[in-house]
Amino acid sequence: MSSVPVRLAVLLAAGLAAVALAVALSGAVGAQPISLGAALSGAEPDRTILLRLRIPRAALAAIVGAALAGAGVALQAVMRNPLAEPFVLGVSGGAALGGTVVILAATTAARAFGPGAAALASATPVAAGAVAGATATALLVFGLGRVGGRLVPETALLVGVVFNAFAAGVITVLRLLVPPEQAARLLYWLLGTIGYESGGTLAAGGVAVAAALGVLVAGSARLNLLTLGDEEAASLGLDVRRTRAWVFFAASAATGAAVALAGMVGFVGLIVPHLVRRVVGPDHRLLVPGAALFGAAFLVLADALARLAFLPLGTEPPVGAVTAFLGGPFFLWLLRRSSGTSGSAA
Repeated sequence: MSSVPVRLAVLLAAGLAAVALAVALSGAVGAQPISLGAALSGAEPDRTILLRLRIPRAALAAIVGAALAGAGVALQAVMRNPLAEPFVLGVSGGAALGGTVVILAATTAARAFGPGAAALASATPVAAGAVAGATATALLVFGLGRVGGRLVPETALLVGVVFNAFAAGVITVLRLLVPPEQAARLLYWLLGTIGYESGGTLAAGGVAVAAALGVLVAGSARLNLLTLGDEEAASLGLDVRRTRAWVFFAASAATGAAVALAGMVGFVGLIVPHLVRRVVGPDHRLLVPGAALFGAAFLVLADALARLAFLPLGTEPPVGAVTAFLGGPFFLWLLRRSSGTSGSAA
């Protein structure tokens, strides 16, 4: 069997190739036909459409997809639950709630102190609110998911589902407190939308996600120990509480950045890790970077599908609708498979 470094190098090469192909495909398709050759040679309007619209949008999808898939792998390891992922566990809902509170605070401040206060609704404050909301939710799910001092994955999953519904209700109420045009934009954002962001926003989001994923990659060997259970991991010398804390923070930071950039895009952290795990196995030293890269490629392709699906009607659904369409049946299949496995073991 090949060593881990060799397998990792092959996996990284395959993942980068998948991202490159997905970005190229996303750049080539759309409502306005273009020629990639003409665009790269500087011909207009092909060049502007490719380099200023489609490539930045694909880059945004890649950043968000990598963040959600990497966070999904980490949360599945910490919870020891194959159904765990940011959306299902309520972490995305908490991030959306945190970002929404910041936007609402900016709107209220603008009314009280003038338009200058509206800067609170810029990318950085919203991202900070989203990260804080995601972190608080992750801690809440983990805390309420413990029974008798031991984490019960099924209980934690149920807590996450309930909190998601609670967060959705609170956000619905908060939307009534902002002007109608801003409420409409907020709703579109919450549905999970890959839009057109500035280069500065893309750079900041990319740095934040890369830092969070870097922490997860650096500690991927410890994730292998966490999957054994708290007692077994502690007997092997792992500081379980400290390790779980930084995993929660890194996964929450990645999820918060993703939600701030694109709203609530669900099931990426469920679909991609399971598909990658079937190829590379359960070793998180391979699984974390592999899921991040293929998650990036997956969401770029899902966004391209969203742009093409209703092209004859002159509209496009949010990419969150596409991932939900794909992820809902996948979640039910995994749930059925997990139940069947448990029943057979019993």
